[in-house]
Amino acid sequence: MAEKERKLGIWGKYLTLWVALCMLIGTLLGKYVPGLSEALEDFAVADISIPIAVCLFLMIYPIMVQISWEEIRGALKSPKPLGLTLFSNWAIKPFTMALFAWLVLSVIFSESLSADQIHDYRAGLILLGIAPCTAMVLMWSYLAKGNMGHTLVMTAVNSLTMVALYAPLAVLLLGVSGIQVPWDTIAISVAVYILTPLILGYITRHQVIRRKGLDWLETRLVPKLGKVSVIALLVTLILVFALKGAVLIDSPSVIGILTIAILINILIVFGFTYGLAKLLKFKYEDAAPTALIAGSNHFEVAIAVALTLSAIAPGAALATVVGVLTEVPLMLGLVWVCKKTKRWFNIKAAAQTPD
Repeated sequence: MAEKERKLGIWGKYLTLWVALCMLIGTLLGKYVPGLSEALEDFAVADISIPIAVCLFLMIYPIMVQISWEEIRGALKSPKPLGLTLFSNWAIKPFTMALFAWLVLSVIFSESLSADQIHDYRAGLILLGIAPCTAMVLMWSYLAKGNMGHTLVMTAVNSLTMVALYAPLAVLLLGVSGIQVPWDTIAISVAVYILTPLILGYITRHQVIRRKGLDWLETRLVPKLGKVSVIALLVTLILVFALKGAVLIDSPSVIGILTIAILINILIVFGFTYGLAKLLKFKYEDAAPTALIAGSNHFEVAIAVALTLSAIAPGAALATVVGVLTEVPLMLGLVWVCKKTKRWFNIKAAAQTPD
């Protein structure tokens, strides 16, 4: 059966341009309209900005409408992508992030930073590396035309695993006792970004198919929802960069140093996982989301934990915030890499397809 295209019209065709424009708009708003960033910070629950949470919900719900329970059941019967995701997220990424945080901060740029800055930023980077993404990665997988059933299952399992492993890994890598797991942040994130859109998406899909048919869903409703999803992503970018835009302009050197460490870690973990998926003979639709999940991070949880350590590492929160600003454009770039290398995983199928 021919693959169904995920058409997003002008929003998808020029997505890179819109992303750059929204990042610029958000940064300028954050710098020159300080009241906006303050309002976004105040309008939050468990360190989760409500406006950003609403946008993320609007970004994810349209994707959930397109996921059938058959896809989810199929994902549960294929354990290899899930196993590789867990391995990369918990046995590789936290330790590589700790390594690159030390290398970049303590070795390469040691003369540009004070001892306190190195200590604090290292803590923030480690907290970021321990938190696997559970929200935005649904969008990355969707744009990369990955297996959304696998993406949803892997995201849900990562959320559960984070409850058990986040604190022990943070204690191990930071050497700080008394790390507090932000239970409320994790619970709200799972509810807003996974459970609620999944339930509403299932209800919408079921009711539309029953009343209008599957063809109407896929040809009429899905294209419209796809546009909503991308527009919500762009609005999210404006809000995120508005929230911390002043930091980008006021501390460019520090932001640049932290970005280097985060960028290296994401690229290394993504490349390792993507390459291993190729060696394990994954289909592209499974390999892409597996690698994208491995590379991305859950910034709300990382920021929440960093704030609890403000007494001993006051600069840690800044490093986690830079993670947000770095990851979004980089992950969009990796989505492009996935799409350009799709044939690597489907060589046999491509060879059998007539020109």
